[in-house]
Amino acid sequence: MIPKEITAFFWDVNLETFDPVSYPRYTIGRLLEFGDEGAVAWMRQTFSEAQIRDVVRTERRLSRRSANFWALVYRIPPSEVAALS
Repeated sequence: MIPKEITAFFWDVNLETFDPVSYPRYTIGRLLEFGDEGAVAWMRQTFSEAQIRDVVRTERRLSRRSANFWALVYRIPPSEVAALS
């Protein structure tokens, strides 16, 4: 169920049963924090920009470094990013 491009980033879930599309906030957050180019490409093909932007804004578990990077990529003011407040 889980695409090969992203398996390495979900070391703590059962890959036999995990459906990343069923858990968009968790999946997007994990890939924003740890994903490589292939994983980010998959994420962008799978989830809408609105979903990704929402996670950048609201996910407090993002590191400051990742939150800042994605806020810049998606042109979200730092004051609107939970992980930066």
